[in-house]
Parts: sequence; C-alpha cells; structure tokens
Amino acid sequence: MTNGSYNDGRSRLFNRFKCGSSLVLIAGLLSACEPTPVATESGELNSRWNDEQPALSGDGRYLAFVSNREGTRSLLMYDLQERRYVLLPRLNRRDAIAESPSLSYTGRYLAYIASDSARPEIELYDRATQQAQILTVGYRGWFRNPKISPDGRYIVFETGSRGQWDVELLDRGASVELDLPDGTRNRPNPAASP
Repeated sequence: MTNGSYNDGRSRLFNRFKCGSSLVLIAGLLSACEPTPVATESGELNSRWNDEQPALSGDGRYLAFVSNREGTRSLLMYDLQERRYVLLPRLNRRDAIAESPSLSYTGRYLAYIASDSARPEIELYDRATQQAQILTVGYRGWFRNPKISPDGRYIVFETGSRGQWDVELLDRGASVELDLPDGTRNRPNPAASP
C-alpha cells in the first residue's frame, strides 16, 4: 500500500456528520447522533411531539395549546401572524401539569387548569404583567374546561362540587383591565362595584 492510497483510505474513514450545530468527526464506525430537541424558536407550529387542546384568541391571531415538547405538559402560545412562538415567562412549571387553555380576545389573558397538588385549580395568566394567579382558591370539588370571555372579565367552567358536572360562572369584577377588541385596555375603576 502506497502512502497516497493510505491517505485516501484514511480520509474515507473520517466522515463529517452535522449533529445539531457542531461537526463531529467519526473514525471507523458511524454512530447515530442524538436527536435535537424541537425548539419553539424554529417557527414551526406542528412537531413530532403531542400537541393538543388548541384554543384560538378572539381576533384569530394567537393559538394556545398543550404540548409535551419539554418532557412535561406545558402551555405554548403561537403567533399565527408572525409565525413564531410567544414567550410566556413564569407560566409553565416543571411540578405542574397544565391543560384546557382558553384565550381572551387579543390573547392577553390565558385561563387554564393547573394540577400541582392533589386537586386541579383554575389559573389565569396575564401576558401584560407576566403573572399567574389561582382563581379557584377555596372552591370545593373538581374543575374542568375553563373558558374565558373575550374581554377577560368572566370565566365559565364545569365544576363537580355537587357530585355531578355543573356550569359555574366566575366574575373577576368590574375593576379588572379588560382585553378590548380594538387593543386598548380600560382603566380599572376602584369605585366600581363587582
């Protein structure tokens, strides 16, 4: 074997494979790369993960849904106009299971069920303040399928507090900032009665 043929043979043994963003040199054997997790920054809506329970904002711009992309059931929001995911700081927690999302008119408010203890709670996430709050503290029974009104004031849900599924309406009060169709938000009136 001449030196030239040895170099040609050796160069065939070293193959370059793109694995994520780094190049990997493999000598002799070919090994499979670990699959790269699907990032929400990609702008792709559907994935190889379970994406379910879609909810559309009243203006048709935002889509909220439940996904197991990060190894737990999380809520994601997708901007259909911009074709990108919306960041939702302080919404998803590793110790909680989220489900049944519902969006207000412009997607400012997101109502959903979160189970991080023995029983689920209905929570509300405000994208303007990036805060989540539990709405069903002190309620007895189980909850399912919360739906928020377009303006964000009312939330209707099913409750099992009487041993059967009933419908209940929760009024957040007249002093909440409403999510109005024109994109403006009313100023809360502290003197207004709920």
